[in-house]
Amino acid sequence: MTMTLRERILAIYHGETPDVVPYMLDLSHWFYHKNRMPWDLSVTYDQPERDLIAYHKRAGAGFYMPNLGSFYSVAYGDDVQSDVSKVDHDGAPEIVWRLTTPLGSIERRRIWEEMSYSWAITRWGVQTEHDLRVLGYALAARSYAPLWDRYQAWVDEVGDMGVVYLSSGYSALGHLLNYWLGVSGTAYAAADWPATLREVVDQINDNNLKLVDLLATSPAEIIILGDNFSSDIQPPRFFGRWSRPFYVEAIRRLHAAGKYVAVHIDGRLRGAIGMIRDAGADCGDAITPTPMGDLTPAQCRAEGGPNFILSGGVPPNLWLPEIPVEVFKQSVLDWLALMRHGPRFIANAGDQVPPHAVEDRIEIMRDLVERHGRY
Repeated sequence: MTMTLRERILAIYHGETPDVVPYMLDLSHWFYHKNRMPWDLSVTYDQPERDLIAYHKRAGAGFYMPNLGSFYSVAYGDDVQSDVSKVDHDGAPEIVWRLTTPLGSIERRRIWEEMSYSWAITRWGVQTEHDLRVLGYALAARSYAPLWDRYQAWVDEVGDMGVVYLSSGYSALGHLLNYWLGVSGTAYAAADWPATLREVVDQINDNNLKLVDLLATSPAEIIILGDNFSSDIQPPRFFGRWSRPFYVEAIRRLHAAGKYVAVHIDGRLRGAIGMIRDAGADCGDAITPTPMGDLTPAQCRAEGGPNFILSGGVPPNLWLPEIPVEVFKQSVLDWLALMRHGPRFIANAGDQVPPHAVEDRIEIMRDLVERHGRY
């Protein structure tokens, strides 16, 4: 009997062999751009993205990533104030996030860029060692409450077309690298302020584990963690020093609650796949092989070993019109060739399907998976 996309995805996590390789995509960025739907990072979205989910159903592409979903609330301590505002910056909206504590205040900014159809960082929030302490104080004061009814609304809307992953957001290093300090700033902090950085990372991650404990009680089958891992930014040695203890403990707690864990690895893969596997994760999400990535599909499997789930496959540039469709098709077939090593992989895009992608390729990949991905 033919399995649904939901059944195929869960079969992979259960260690079973589905009838066909699961096919799922994160179409959000492409869909927003195609339909001229800029999203607002300053507001909370409390309803499922019904138009996006309906498109997944029409295209036959499994759904898994609710990027605008909000499935738990975050509150700060009585002596911490968190403010979000929007200002006009030369005709473009700019969002300002500000944290005020007894130690002082910090703020970060992002501006809407029409060309990339995304929010670019215009100001990092941490400029000094004292700012870093302010951040640690603020983020250590967070508390969390469930909004599982919102999560269930997404599950009901998606139905058999996929599995709704539940995201924990960033670890301490993820907050620093992507929100408050940047890659170079974090590297300098590790060299110049190691004791303070250690203290702040531990403060934030200890608080993050409270969220992990909440997610362990959620109705979600799969929890996704990750800091947009790339081994040139967090190589194994750096990861081992600053982030690995948190990931090992978070994954241990989630596994103890019967959850599966995926980790977002959307950059350089050599070293990253192995270090995330060794931390105990079940799946690497957003795996991007050559030509944009640094490993072939076969090399991804060699590093991951036989049981680590590889979810990814077609790099972003191959979705674009300047790349011949035959090159795109070959990339899909190269990923499907992982079948010879067993069923522990998912046919997906390397991270997201990008803006300007050729729409027909969504169905081309679907048809190739159905034809060549049968066990």
